[in-house]
Amino acid sequence: MTATHRFTEQLIAWQKVSGRHDLPWQNTRDAYRIWLSEIMLQQTQVSTVIPYYLRFLERFPTVEALAAAPIEVVIEHWAGLGYYARARNLHRCAQQVATRFGGKFPANADELAELPGIGRSTAAAVAAFAFGQRAAILDGNVKRVLCRQFGIAGFPGQAAIHRQLWALAESLLPAGDIERYTQGLMDLGATLCTRSRPRCGECPVAADCVARREGRQGELPASKPRAAIPERSATFVLLTDGDRLLLERRPPSGLWGGLLVPPEGDPAGVAARFGLTLGEQQALPPFKHTFTHFRLTLEPVLCTVAGTAGLGEPGLEWVDLARAADAGVPAPIRQLIRQVASARR
Repeated sequence: MTATHRFTEQLIAWQKVSGRHDLPWQNTRDAYRIWLSEIMLQQTQVSTVIPYYLRFLERFPTVEALAAAPIEVVIEHWAGLGYYARARNLHRCAQQVATRFGGKFPANADELAELPGIGRSTAAAVAAFAFGQRAAILDGNVKRVLCRQFGIAGFPGQAAIHRQLWALAESLLPAGDIERYTQGLMDLGATLCTRSRPRCGECPVAADCVARREGRQGELPASKPRAAIPERSATFVLLTDGDRLLLERRPPSGLWGGLLVPPEGDPAGVAARFGLTLGEQQALPPFKHTFTHFRLTLEPVLCTVAGTAGLGEPGLEWVDLARAADAGVPAPIRQLIRQVASARR
């Protein structure tokens, strides 16, 4: 028996004895209940889903009831599960099933995958559990199991690795007992072959596992490569008349939206824009601040100014230097202002 066939047979045998058999959405062919559970289980643990699933079914016992409900009511019953696009797609999908298919889910994985919120793997799970169709699943848990079992290196999200995993998943499908095999894959990834501290000693397919044999459980599957963080720089001009600091309110959207910051740009240009006369200028040490999508190098310049009496441009505020750090400024600007205030004492 080849390793791939051995994997499939051992997994089915293990699921019959040691897998999960009493989850609320098991032991049924009701496509609505199975579909609902699969959507809820996307990026959410079983223990979290169960009470939501039961309450949801009580309020929406059929796909027609869900389709007829206002979206606000659906969202209300979803509240707390997170990833709310799932709830909106759930409602849209129910409406399409009700109107296009007469309240009955398509029995084919390809047709299921065309409905809102149902991808290829979810469609295969619904098709397998509800209709006994021979179709491969490939969610995050399954990717981890396959990468470790067969020693597949590389990040699963990369196109080539993704295609390789789908081909492998298809090749492992048993001729029969698809429900037991599919549930076994889910159970193995969720209970034994976990992301951290996998329980290899209890694994039914450990004997052929490449990751276990080579001690690479922590390496497989590979993590998503970290993209280089874009670098940006900006000059912030701290204009002071000795007791006060000039701050400018940012537009409501974008970086630091609605917060107060020192004006940005060349000191001479900033002073000219506001009709101020520059005095002494002092370049302060630059420092970096990392945002979600880029890293900003702040290059502050401290400038004394005169001629503030005629300043009247909207969005500008003269703030006492002693309290400027607490005047609704972003964290890196607060740090900068405190350094300036401390140095001028």
